[in-house]
Amino acid sequence: MEVIPTILAPTASGKTNLAVHLAKKIDGEVIGLDSRQIYDQISIGTAQPTTEEMQCVVHHLIGNKPLDEPISAGQYAKLVLDCIDKIKSKQKIPIVCGGAGLYYRALYSGIFDQSKSELTVRKKLEKMYDSGNAQKMMMNLKKIDPDYSEHIHINNRKRLIRALEIYESTGKTLSEHFNDQRSRPRRNINLYSIYLNWDRAILRKRISRRTSKMIKKGWIAEVKNLISIYPDFDLQPLDSIGFKQIVSYLNEQIKLEDLEMEINTKTYQYAVKQIKWFKKEKIDLIIDMDSKINIDKVTKKILSAII
Repeated sequence: MEVIPTILAPTASGKTNLAVHLAKKIDGEVIGLDSRQIYDQISIGTAQPTTEEMQCVVHHLIGNKPLDEPISAGQYAKLVLDCIDKIKSKQKIPIVCGGAGLYYRALYSGIFDQSKSELTVRKKLEKMYDSGNAQKMMMNLKKIDPDYSEHIHINNRKRLIRALEIYESTGKTLSEHFNDQRSRPRRNINLYSIYLNWDRAILRKRISRRTSKMIKKGWIAEVKNLISIYPDFDLQPLDSIGFKQIVSYLNEQIKLEDLEMEINTKTYQYAVKQIKWFKKEKIDLIIDMDSKINIDKVTKKILSAII
C-alpha cells in the first residue's frame, strides 16, 4: 500500500474508533493530528484515545508533550513526517487521524519558512488582546486576511494572535504564505484523505453525549489537578474548550447543567468551523455517516478505495 490513509472530520465524529478498526485490518499505527491531544495531563478534556484503544493499536503524538511547550503547525507537521518514517521502517502502515485543519494543510502543503515565533511581536499582541482589544484585532485580521479570518473565532486567542503576529513579522498574511508554499517543492507523501460527513443535528447530539461522558469520567477532577499545578491557568493548551468553563464551575460562577450546555455550544461552534475548513480542502473519499452506520462497513469501504 503506497497511500497513507488520513481520516479527517470534526470533533466527536468517531475518528479514533474508525482509525483503530482500520489499523487492525492493515497492520497499521495511528498518528494523531490534533492540536491538543498531543499534550499530557489533559487526556480527559481533550478526548484522547482510551487506554484500551492505545493497547490495541500503537498511537503516536498522543499525550507525549508537556503543557508548557507550545507547538506550531510547521513543527507538528515535521513530527508527523518523522512518525511516518518510523512506522514505515517497521513495515507497518501509518494512519493519520485528526480534525486540525491547519495542521493537515501544513502536512500536505508544507509550512512557510517564517513559521518561527517572533516573541516581541507576540507579547505585544497578547497584551493588546488581554486588555480588551480582541474585537479590534479581529476586525484588523478581517481587513488584511479575510479568507483566514473565516476559520477562527474571536475567542480563539492563540490563532488570532498568531495570524497577526505572522503578518507583522513577515509582511504577508497566513493565506499568502500558504499559497506561496503550495508552489514550492515539498516532500512527497501520498496522503489519501477520508472525510467523515455527519448531519449537523446528529453531530450536535454526539457532542452532547460525549461532554456528559467526559464529565462523568473525571474531567472536573482533571481541571482541579491542573489548577493545583498551574494556578495562573495561562498555558496555551488550557485555552481549549471546556477547561476555563470548568474553572468557572469550580468557582461557583455557573451550575453544572449550565456548564455542560456552554461546553456543548462552544464545541458545536468549533465543529462547524472544522466542517467549513475541510470543505475547502481536497478530499479523496467522503463517507456519509449516520447513527446506524456499521463501523465494519465503513472500514471495508475505505479498504476497497486504498488497496
